[in-house]
Amino acid sequence: MSEANLPADAPTSTKGVGTRLGFSNYLGLAGALAAMIALFSVLSSHFLTYDTFSTIANQIPDLVVMSVGMTFVLIIASIDLSVGSVLALGASVVSVAALKWHWPAFPAALIGLAAAALTGTVTGLVTVAWRIPSFIVSLGVLEGARGLAYQMTNSRTAYIGDAFDFLSNPIAFGISPAFLIAVAVMIIAHLVLTRTIFGRYLVGIGTNEEAVRLAGVNPRPYKVIVFALMGALSGLAALFQISRLEAADPNAGAGLELQVIAAVVIGGTSLMGGRGSVISTFFGVLIISVLAAGLAQIGANEPTKRIITGAVIVVAVVLDTYRSRRKRG
Repeated sequence: MSEANLPADAPTSTKGVGTRLGFSNYLGLAGALAAMIALFSVLSSHFLTYDTFSTIANQIPDLVVMSVGMTFVLIIASIDLSVGSVLALGASVVSVAALKWHWPAFPAALIGLAAAALTGTVTGLVTVAWRIPSFIVSLGVLEGARGLAYQMTNSRTAYIGDAFDFLSNPIAFGISPAFLIAVAVMIIAHLVLTRTIFGRYLVGIGTNEEAVRLAGVNPRPYKVIVFALMGALSGLAALFQISRLEAADPNAGAGLELQVIAAVVIGGTSLMGGRGSVISTFFGVLIISVLAAGLAQIGANEPTKRIITGAVIVVAVVLDTYRSRRKRG
């Protein structure tokens, strides 16, 4: 697919892909984050401390990597609701490899990642082969993956021990290796999306898939790759959770897909496809995480937390719809 054959509304350079949201979007997200931090600093005398922010940093790696994957999924105008269950499945596979097969940590981690990536691949293949909406396919995979996780663990938490503790044990400045890995994943994903032809193709698919097809490029393999990537990153998130809990919980990740989608949409990635930024998604993750930490510190009860978080998500979706309609003119 040459530059001349790209859809007319696709970006004209790979560098432009990452700036489609505009620098003003980054400033807006940073401003919202700063305002939230200032508010909670006033409401709680213990909020504005290094311990608070290091704790947040060490709790968000799983949400960061999964949100990066979901950014790619939404950019191609799809959605994956199975990510929480795929996380649980990946963790369960690791527990079986470590506890029943007595595999060392590294190969156990690899097979867990492979299982999660394979599950994502299945979602992608079914979606593109039968042209079924990814919403429906991923709902089915959500149930199936969760069932397999229960089956492999006998519906019990499997205690793995400290084999993966190195991922969550703080190193320099109280920051864990898991956080550094998550940041590295984010940077690589940003470069792929903004600096490569692959990234351009993804934006083109989300913007106008039929135009991409008419230009001589089959979008199906690209969509399958994106779902496989989403699965693999869910598997990586499973390793991060195992490192914190020293266990594989078959209930892990339940409802996490909502937080992931919320972080991506708050960051400005469009639910309609064709527009998104990994950096903006990271801001979305920070906003969700700071909101949760702040509400916890001021003693908000669970219903209040859910109401406020839900309101933030609704506002983000309304803004996304407004931006999409304004773009269409």
